[in-house]
Amino acid sequence: MLYLVATPIGNLGDMSLRAIEVLREVDLIASEDTRKTGVLLQHFGINKPQLAFHEHNEQQAGPRIVGLLKQGQSVALVTDAGTPGIADPGFTLVRRVIDEQLEVTMVPGPTGLIMALVLSGLAVHSFTFRGFAPRKPGPRRRFLEVDAQSPHTLIFYESPYRIAAFLNDALEVYGDRPAALANDLTKLFERVERGTLAQLLQCDLVKKPKGEYVVVIAGIVRKPRASAGDDDDEPPMPPASLR
Repeated sequence: MLYLVATPIGNLGDMSLRAIEVLREVDLIASEDTRKTGVLLQHFGINKPQLAFHEHNEQQAGPRIVGLLKQGQSVALVTDAGTPGIADPGFTLVRRVIDEQLEVTMVPGPTGLIMALVLSGLAVHSFTFRGFAPRKPGPRRRFLEVDAQSPHTLIFYESPYRIAAFLNDALEVYGDRPAALANDLTKLFERVERGTLAQLLQCDLVKKPKGEYVVVIAGIVRKPRASAGDDDDEPPMPPASLR
């Protein structure tokens, strides 16, 4: 069985009891960074062998993990922080395991994009996660333009080295929309700034960047239609089990 195990994005207190139990019971832990995972394992008194699995060796490590699964071994996949496969390695391994008709399951837990979305104060019923934008200005603007007319709340990850450039390009492409900037979520100095894109460019989180960022931007507002039956356009509330 392959277990996709979500780990804390900052505060170690967010590690679930089930995640600890699974990491203690599996035969092997596949880690994005074995050193960082080693610190996590030591904190919870877990002693298990690790195998490096990251974006630079997925094509080599993936088949090896599949081979171990075929031998009946259990493997847990973890990333440096958060949920495997969400802007982190994991997608290709899941596809390999499914293609081989092997068992895969997940231990859910912390995910930065959901926390930032909820804390942003922007619409949560419909959103698009876009991950990291390209590093260079031209490709980054073209990347942003794909969603210029989207009505969905947009969520991006960004590094402290490019946060100002990203917000400048977002302002140019989207206009001065409502947005939120989440920094170092669940950590000691967690902050969420809310305002328009132009206002966020002037905040301390951008002028003195550090840590990890999640950018949440409002979707384009559609003018209401004048035809009858518009009341039916309100999206239904999902069942409690999916919230």
